[in-house]
Amino acid sequence: MRKRYWKTINFSLFFLVASSLEAQVTNPFGNALVPDMIADASIQVIDGMFYCYATTDGYGKGLHTSGPPVVWKSKDFVHWSFDGTYFPSAVNEKYWAPSKAIHVNGKYYIYPTINGYMYPAVAEHPDGPFKLARGEDKFYKPFTGSTLLQTKNPGGIDAEVFVDDDGQAYVFWGRRNAAKLASDMVTVDSVIHSIPTPQKTYSEGPIFFKRKGIYYYLYTIGGDERYQYYYVMSRVSPLGPYEYPKDDLVSTTNYERGVFGPGHGCVFNTDDDHYYFAFLEFGRRSTNRQTYVNKLEFNEDGTIRQVEVSLDGVGALRKVKQRKVIKPDTVYVSSTASPMYIKHNQDTLCQRTEYFVPSFAVDGSNGSRWMAAESDKEQWIVADLGKPKKIRQSEVYFVRPTAGHAYLLEGSSDGKVWQKCGGHEDVHMKSPHTDDVNKKYRFLRIKITEGIAGIWEWNIY
Repeated sequence: MRKRYWKTINFSLFFLVASSLEAQVTNPFGNALVPDMIADASIQVIDGMFYCYATTDGYGKGLHTSGPPVVWKSKDFVHWSFDGTYFPSAVNEKYWAPSKAIHVNGKYYIYPTINGYMYPAVAEHPDGPFKLARGEDKFYKPFTGSTLLQTKNPGGIDAEVFVDDDGQAYVFWGRRNAAKLASDMVTVDSVIHSIPTPQKTYSEGPIFFKRKGIYYYLYTIGGDERYQYYYVMSRVSPLGPYEYPKDDLVSTTNYERGVFGPGHGCVFNTDDDHYYFAFLEFGRRSTNRQTYVNKLEFNEDGTIRQVEVSLDGVGALRKVKQRKVIKPDTVYVSSTASPMYIKHNQDTLCQRTEYFVPSFAVDGSNGSRWMAAESDKEQWIVADLGKPKKIRQSEVYFVRPTAGHAYLLEGSSDGKVWQKCGGHEDVHMKSPHTDDVNKKYRFLRIKITEGIAGIWEWNIY
């Protein structure tokens, strides 16, 4: 009797300590754009749908561990999804910084950097599948083969393509390079221009757009937690001459708001007056970054106001009918990974700690996640709804979704007897994984059988 009593006391103390920990920890990563690690985002609206092409981050250190190319899509800018890859032949390549998909000649062209070179790719639809536009069937490794498009040696990375009102296309890339593109969207003009800027250090991640007759060229300097964006502008042509506004800083680290190194992203608009600035953030160091979006505002003379960068997000940009969310009373798990202290690279003020507590799987922020301990062989999470409720659907966003997942979804009325109500045994590369439950349960349980044991978000409807 005494032994059973102490087991009960220890069990209660465990949950008391766990609840106390969850009450103390916070999510330092705010409301990220999508529930995954992505960088170098190119966001646009195509036929009323938001598309986000980006570098798939979160696979370790360096771009050689980045994930395959996927395109995230959303109707409202809040609920995002992808299913498979849009560029099959590039899945096993070193792939990063895709441009927006440019609609010309009845087709879509995209310009990612692959193995150190910028390649043109083409498809009939923005969802792909894309293939190399020059008819090649393989990618060249850096310094051993061809370079960008059809020209001798523009070199560089991070292509940004802009088509002006007269139909003339331009390509911009790292180190302030720019050139005209021929109508085939592949051949680069032999004259390579260098965009003159007040900031002279190394630059990448160019952003180019036109608003109310003014051309804007945004360029980065620095890197990691010291990433910044500056800009110049022209009222004449994409190739200049350029004006140099006195206040030319677009974005920089904001210690008070916990935004470190806002860098390579994009500018997009939903109409003539609403513009937005997307940026990657220092995140967990190296290639473990997330992307955020803030409003971009202008002064009456057309100059850009410095963005007061934050991790808050901008919420829904389109109105769509929303489903009723069932918020769990409690979430408990097989284990929780130890906290991760994130070291700065250069700036001692840029410090934070990431926690992986169960409640982060249902907080709707995209910037926090539950992770199981590495030694955990069970890898499950349970949502207690407080009482039996009719569940129509379960929607789960796993950590590192491009690596693929298999899982079992079970329901229970008492927490003892479980029934299978979803999941799949084979590994799928998609996010979210959705199951139509249409039954009444008090408890739902996910057992992760393949893939990274972690969840960014779990939505129950």
